[in-house]
Amino acid sequence: MRDQGTDVLRFVLLRGVGLVYTVAFLVVVRQAPLLLGREGLTPLHLFLGRVKENLGAEALSRLPTLFWLDDSDAALFLVGWMGLALAVATLAGLTNAAVLAGLWVLHVSVVNAGQDWYGYGWETLLCEVGFLAIWLAPLSSFSPRGLPSPHPVHAWLWRWLVFRIMLGAGLIKMRGDDCWSELTCLAWHYETQPNPHPLSLLFHRAPMWFHQAGALFNHLVELVVPLFLFLPRPARAVAGVLLVAFQLVLIASGNLAFLNWLTLVACLAAFDDAHLSRIFPRLGEWLAPRPRRRNHWAWLLVVLVTWRSAPVVQNLFFRERQVMNRSFDPLHLVNTYGAFGSVGQERFEAVIQGTRDGVTWLDYEFPCKPGKVARRPCLITPYHLHLDWQMWFVPLQGVGEHVWLVHLVGKLLRAEPLALSAFSSTPFGDERPAAVRVARYQYSFAPPGSPDWWVREEAGTFVRPLSLDDPVLLEVMADEGW
Repeated sequence: MRDQGTDVLRFVLLRGVGLVYTVAFLVVVRQAPLLLGREGLTPLHLFLGRVKENLGAEALSRLPTLFWLDDSDAALFLVGWMGLALAVATLAGLTNAAVLAGLWVLHVSVVNAGQDWYGYGWETLLCEVGFLAIWLAPLSSFSPRGLPSPHPVHAWLWRWLVFRIMLGAGLIKMRGDDCWSELTCLAWHYETQPNPHPLSLLFHRAPMWFHQAGALFNHLVELVVPLFLFLPRPARAVAGVLLVAFQLVLIASGNLAFLNWLTLVACLAAFDDAHLSRIFPRLGEWLAPRPRRRNHWAWLLVVLVTWRSAPVVQNLFFRERQVMNRSFDPLHLVNTYGAFGSVGQERFEAVIQGTRDGVTWLDYEFPCKPGKVARRPCLITPYHLHLDWQMWFVPLQGVGEHVWLVHLVGKLLRAEPLALSAFSSTPFGDERPAAVRVARYQYSFAPPGSPDWWVREEAGTFVRPLSLDDPVLLEVMADEGW
C-alpha cells in the first residue's frame, strides 16, 4: 500500500481547492448584501444579536466568526473580497499555509454567520477540505516549486474524507427512501431536484432501465467503491476512476452548487503521482520537489482527525437514525455528509406574484429556479444562487420555516432595489405593486414535442395577497426587527 509520491497530487489538490474557494467567495461578494446585509433578508447584525442574547459568554466559542468583531456591510464586503483575492491567488499557484489558513478562517466565518443560506453539505465540506489543505502547504514558501514532498499520510486523510462522503450518501439513501432499494428514485429525481439544468430533461426522459442502472451504479460507487480507497494502488486507481466518473455524471445531471466539483477534487486523492503523471507527464519534473523532511505535524493532524471522527463514525454505523450534513464542532473540522435521502415524486414551486389592479397577477422571475414554462433551465454549476435554491424548500417545509420570504414580500411591496436585483425580470420595473402574494404551482417537464420546457398548474397559495399596510405583514416585520 506504499504511495508512489504525492507532489503532483498536492499541486492538483491545492489548485482544485483554489478553484472552489474562488466560486464560494464570488458568491459571497455578489449575494451577501441581499442575504445578510443590513438591508438584506436575514440581517447579520440581528442574527448575531439573538445568538448573543441566547448564549451569552458562550456565543463566541459556540459560533466562531470574524463578524463578532464587525457585523457591518463593510465587513461583509471586506471578507468577500479578501477571500476572493486569496482564492484566485491560490488557483494561480500560490502555495502557502498562511494564505490557506486565512481562506479557511474567512470561509468558516461566513458559514457560521450565514444562517439557513449556508446550512448545506458543500459549505461544511469546503470547511473540512480547506482545513486539510492548510497542512499540505509550507509556511516559508509561496511557490509550488521546490517544496519538500508531503508526508504520505496526508493522502490517506483525504481518502478517509472521501470514504465518509460517499458512504454517508449511500447509507442515507438506503435508510431514507424505499425507492432507492427499489431502484426507482431516479425516475423522479431529475425533474424534482432543487435546480435542474438543460441536460436534466434528457436524463428524465431516459427509459426506466436507464434509471435502474443509474441507481445500481449509485449504490456501487457510494457503498462499495469507497472500500477500495484503502486497498493497494491498482484497486485505488479503479476506485478513483469510478468516483471521478460518478461526480461528472452528477455535474451533468443538475445544478448542485459546487458540491460535486469539490468532491471530485477530493476524489483525486485516490491517485498518486505515478497515476497522475500519465495525465500531467512533465508536471512532476517542473515541480522539482525536494526530499521529504521529518514532519511531526502530519501525525498531529492524524490524531486530531481521528479524535473528531468519533461522532461521525457513530452517526454512520451506530445511531438509530442517521443524520446527514451535520457538523459536530463549531469549526466544521470533520463532518458527516449525505444527499437525497428521500426523493419527491412531484415538483411544487413557490411563485412570487404581484398585481397593480388586484385582478391580474404577474410573476417575479428568478434567474434560475423554474418560472416561465418556455424558459430553458439555467446552467450555473459550480456557481450557486442561494435564494433560488432556498425557494425550493418552501413547498416542502412551509413558510413558517422560511420567515425571510415574508421579508422579501415586504421589500417587493416597497420596490427596494436590492430585493429587485434578486430577480432576472420584475413585472413592474422599479415601481411598487399594490399587493404581492406567493402562489403554489405544480411543475413537470413538458412532454416530447412541446415548444416549452415545463408544464405548470396552479395549486393554491403559500402567502395570501399582502399590501404594505396589512396588519399581519406589519406584525411579522415588527416581531423580527425588520
